[in-house]
Amino acid sequence: MPDDPHLDPAMAAYAEEQLERFRQDPNAVPPGFREWFSNVPDTGHPVGSAPRMPPGRLFQGSTTPCPDVDMLVLQDRVDQLVRSFRVRGHLVAELDPLGAPRPEQPELDPAFYGLTEADLDREFSTRTVGGPERLTLRRILERLRNTYCRSIGVQFMHIGNLGLKTWLQERMEGTENRLALTHDEQVRILTRLADAEIFEDFVHKKFLGAKRFSLEGAETLIPLLDLAFEHAGEQGIDEIVIGMPHRGRLNVLANLMGKRPRQIFREFQDRGDRGRPGGDVKYHLGFGSDWITTKGRRLHLALAFNPSHLEFVNPVVMGRTRSRQDRVGDTWRARGMALLIHGDASFAGEGVVQETLNMCQLDGYTVGGVLHVIVNNQIGFTTPPEEARSTPYATAVARMLDIPVFHVNGEDPEAVAQVVRLAMDFRRAYQRDVVIDMYCYRKRGHNEGDEPAFTQPVMVQAIARRPTVREAYTERLLALGEISRQQADEIAARRRAEFDAELAATDEVPDDQEPTPARGAWAGLVGGPEAGVPDPETAVDRARLQSVLESLGTVPAGFQPHPKLLKWLAGRGEMARGERPIDWAAAEALAWGTLALEGHRVRLSGQDVQRGTFSHRHAVLHDARDGRKYVPLQHLARGQAPVELRNSPLSESGVLGFEYGYSLDQPNTLVIWEAQFGDFLNVAQVYVDQFLASAETKWGRLSGLVLLLPHGLEGQGPEHSSARIERILALAVDDNLQLVHPTTPAQFFHVLRRQVVRPWRKPLFVMTPKSMLRHPDMASPLDELARGRFLRILGDTLPPDRPVSRVLLCSGKVYFDLARARQASDRSDVAILRLEQLAPLAPAEILAALAPYAEGTPVVWVQEEPFNMGARRHVRELLEGEVAARHPLGWIARPASSSPATGSHAAHQREQDELVARALDEAVPGAGGVA
Repeated sequence: MPDDPHLDPAMAAYAEEQLERFRQDPNAVPPGFREWFSNVPDTGHPVGSAPRMPPGRLFQGSTTPCPDVDMLVLQDRVDQLVRSFRVRGHLVAELDPLGAPRPEQPELDPAFYGLTEADLDREFSTRTVGGPERLTLRRILERLRNTYCRSIGVQFMHIGNLGLKTWLQERMEGTENRLALTHDEQVRILTRLADAEIFEDFVHKKFLGAKRFSLEGAETLIPLLDLAFEHAGEQGIDEIVIGMPHRGRLNVLANLMGKRPRQIFREFQDRGDRGRPGGDVKYHLGFGSDWITTKGRRLHLALAFNPSHLEFVNPVVMGRTRSRQDRVGDTWRARGMALLIHGDASFAGEGVVQETLNMCQLDGYTVGGVLHVIVNNQIGFTTPPEEARSTPYATAVARMLDIPVFHVNGEDPEAVAQVVRLAMDFRRAYQRDVVIDMYCYRKRGHNEGDEPAFTQPVMVQAIARRPTVREAYTERLLALGEISRQQADEIAARRRAEFDAELAATDEVPDDQEPTPARGAWAGLVGGPEAGVPDPETAVDRARLQSVLESLGTVPAGFQPHPKLLKWLAGRGEMARGERPIDWAAAEALAWGTLALEGHRVRLSGQDVQRGTFSHRHAVLHDARDGRKYVPLQHLARGQAPVELRNSPLSESGVLGFEYGYSLDQPNTLVIWEAQFGDFLNVAQVYVDQFLASAETKWGRLSGLVLLLPHGLEGQGPEHSSARIERILALAVDDNLQLVHPTTPAQFFHVLRRQVVRPWRKPLFVMTPKSMLRHPDMASPLDELARGRFLRILGDTLPPDRPVSRVLLCSGKVYFDLARARQASDRSDVAILRLEQLAPLAPAEILAALAPYAEGTPVVWVQEEPFNMGARRHVRELLEGEVAARHPLGWIARPASSSPATGSHAAHQREQDELVARALDEAVPGAGGVA
């Protein structure tokens, strides 16, 4: 066979395939190949083992031209066309219910590859398509268009894993992306569409003008979720944690979550007769219920509470899911599922989406795959897509992962059903996220008080001309003979009657429902005021502390830590023997270890937490030769609770949100998020404001999450100095959160244990040291861990029976500067008290600490932060009443500033020296700033 420049290796492989078929049955190949193979000497090599021939020379010595070379060229072109449909078919899919035209794609035209009308009825190999061995090009095109260009458009060719791609191709092309539904399934979809539409219509008429963030135009979300729940039950999933924005939430609550419509209607009436303050608007509220599938399987559903900050609930839901999985020992991540519902504008616009996606395959954060559903209204508030994103799809960020994105027309409920099954099966098979992008529209404005025609007049006109999706699907089933008009009307009438009855029953809803008693994991735990909550002993038997310390300093035989850590490990044994005091890292590890021995899980997460930002923790050891890891805290004793130490991505918002979610479902676990530096909390402020500080007031949700925030002015510049104590304290009210600033390892040990041992669950913000981590002044004898508890105020270290001319109140690192200066200047007339807990803290507690000092003795608050920052304002509120009536007050701080600290280390030290000198010597209370 002569060389042919058009014949590439893929075509040669095709010819070899035909040869093998010819050897088995000469009639199984096209006539041209049959004639050629009959006249060409066969070398006898099996296909695949014969020496690879250059393109165009399949058999040595052949001079007989192959009459099907043109066919090989055409086959290659067909294969290219097939690939183009897989890559680009979604670009012409009929996704928009409003029928907006989509640009033609030349690569999807056979003529682009030199294929002509005459080739349409020619048969080609389907080895790259599946199905029958050979099909006409016409039928191949029909299958490809049905699969990729109807109501479903799929992006999956970016996936690098060939197995995943092949699985998707076979599942989609084998059915032409269409699910054969039974009559009962079709009626169920219609019923769910009726539920969705009639709820919105009913509320719109009965509560005219009330804000509800209607689902109108996207009603197919209800059957989509219904199908997902049913399929989850078939897959053995026990519970689903759901996060969603406000749009459509009331519809989901009423039609899927099992919240009584009468309760929702009572919230619309808003009679103002609730007896307790707080709460939240009805379209932010969460709910929990059990779903019984059609096959009788029970599935628990938990809809997370959510503020208006779109997408920030995403990592919370992931954290809650992971927490529930861990609680029941679901290490395979098979029994719990996270389902996140998004808007198109927020999915493309909010950075926390990327942070959440980035965590999905990380061992410390994965939940076995999240089902993402985008309700694509094709608009933000008033902003169209072309002004809101730089990508064709709202889902572009999801392609950072090896996962498919299913775009689907929301007005084709049966296409939605196909996509739901594909997505759920993919997630189950590969434990990866999956995205459904359901195109729909928003019938009304951003809320019911908006006029959308101000900014989208053309879209509004197009929407007004369309039947609802329920009406359109009814007509389809009528045309197919699957339902009668009377049956369709009865479905709608029945639901309207149910809503009428529920509205009439709103008076039966109590004005102020009592909070549900804590159950399950939360049984016995409380929130509310701190007063009256037992303050338990948090000390641990000395022998147990010694045992834990010995374990912390021991590695397995053959394990070789870094040489520099050998002395550090030996130090743990020295601490156990009382030869050296306990440092900060040892106290921390002792708190975690003893809790684990008592059956409490410990989970620490954050950037570089295994080693510690300041190379102080070394909780995970690495063999210096082969890199294998050893975690002493995981090898304390048989039967201990797990201790997880998770280095996180370089993310604050996403990871803090995840750990907050984790804390919601494991209240007896010590859950900790550590910031690399305290001011990094700035990036996650939404979680502080909208979740940690206010969730109890808004939603009645408690959390015992601990935040470790390195804080202190040490000359490292504005960004590595302050954890912004003032911001946290500004939110502290009614005992809603705790802020502590421990100055000894023993205090740190006790406050960590207190967080779990006592039954009171509030977020705990801990200001932690940096340069002082190894300082000899910041050390505690082992006995201080073996007795006592956390003290809110630490009294003066000097004897009380001495003349005192002034009392300095302070918190944190500045105490050590003051104590050293007092000693150096022999100022024993100055007493120094440390406020170790700044919130909650009652004025009576401060008065009690000041009792040893005579009335009229000046009390001066000293802080190293600028005057307008730090705890000064908060402390002033505590002191201004009874304390101020007994003691003149003064205030020492750096001058007010817009920046937390100077960028010059020399300037920092000069400022610090001046501040300390003023604290000891300034005669007039109140100097150093306007009080």
